[in-house]
Amino acid sequence: MYTPTSSVGVRINREQPPSKLRDLARQAEDAGLDELWLVEDCFWAAGIATVATALAVTSTIKVGVGVLPTVARNPAIAAMEVAALAELHPDRLIAGFGHGVASWMRQIGAYPASPLAALEETLVAVRRLLAGERVSMDGKHVHLDEVELVFPPSSPPPLVAGVRRPKSLAVAGTAADGTILAEPAPPEYVRTALEGIAATGPHALVTYNWLALGDRERARKTVAESLTPGSRVQVEGLPFASELLALLDSASTVDELAAGLRPEWIDRLAICGELDECAAAVRALHEAGSGSVVLLPLPEEPPEQAIEDAARVAAAVR
Repeated sequence: MYTPTSSVGVRINREQPPSKLRDLARQAEDAGLDELWLVEDCFWAAGIATVATALAVTSTIKVGVGVLPTVARNPAIAAMEVAALAELHPDRLIAGFGHGVASWMRQIGAYPASPLAALEETLVAVRRLLAGERVSMDGKHVHLDEVELVFPPSSPPPLVAGVRRPKSLAVAGTAADGTILAEPAPPEYVRTALEGIAATGPHALVTYNWLALGDRERARKTVAESLTPGSRVQVEGLPFASELLALLDSASTVDELAAGLRPEWIDRLAICGELDECAAAVRALHEAGSGSVVLLPLPEEPPEQAIEDAARVAAAVR
């Protein structure tokens, strides 16, 4: 069971070419980080291929994919891929599923009639297949007829849902082993999300946040870019939420939004500042209920430096 209590990880952003992945994965493991996370965004490198590579060149670090769009693969095929990786690398894989960005899913002709049903049915089907069950389902999205994996993993990996809205969080609480909260994920949102997840058993919580060690101003533009209309639920619990939401509504460009962000707001919307400030921010997330805090390199920062910075923060937290 994946139940991190004080893990610190790093994400390799989608902008990094696959040719760099092997060295970056080894660096993250050698630096002592607990987890390495990869993404699957259209139309960058595919999640299963990159996670498989990262697992193959490392030996101890946990590797997560956050997230696979539930509608991009048939759940039986997704379960086959996840099962093979879990059996080849026992207890090191974390398999994340999410809705997928709506515009991308429409672009590839895969947007479902009911995103909530697609997420829940996929999580249920994949979980049952990984457990070695023979599965028949005739749902709104998933249709399986007596499907059974020939090689189910001896230790099924945890399935986590990358979601943010209340109804999706509720699905994560009932159908997944954990939840990934996308950036920004301040402690206030962590507490609110846990209430919405309302899991009745062990449930891992993973949070993504941008890292700007040494200079919070470096995070200004990136934080602004992450404040989409969909992120409103993530900032509503902050003490300055009304002012920030008003700015979000009035700003016509990302640059205008970035210029309006107060320094103290950036402190709450990213892991930033001096080393002791970054470590304190990570501890606050752990205390709020985030078992795993994943630090995201700023897009313009060299990934090698970002991994080194994440490792310094992790050491300070410990």
